[in-house]
Amino acid sequence: MQSLLVLTTLPDQAAARQLARALVEGRLAACVNVLADCRSLYRWEGEIREDGEVPLLIKTTADRYDALETYLRQHHPYDLPEIIALPLARGLAGYLDWVASETRP
Repeated sequence: MQSLLVLTTLPDQAAARQLARALVEGRLAACVNVLADCRSLYRWEGEIREDGEVPLLIKTTADRYDALETYLRQHHPYDLPEIIALPLARGLAGYLDWVASETRP
């Protein structure tokens, strides 16, 4: 089963932890790393912006991606959230098996 690493950012630690918990509880993710605050620089609506954000590293499977994306789009506080999925080419087999088992509905 293909495992994925999905990236998104949230505006603060509280929102990040709340979303991470919901993803794991709903078996949309096996594990979510809530990283330290960072600064993001980007162009939005014609202006260069700089904001504090909290990155999430979401481990899931390709089979669960559509449900994960739907959930993120419905519950994410941003109008246009960053949702990027990267396929995992390799990894510790036992860990990837665990990701698959923990994301089964």
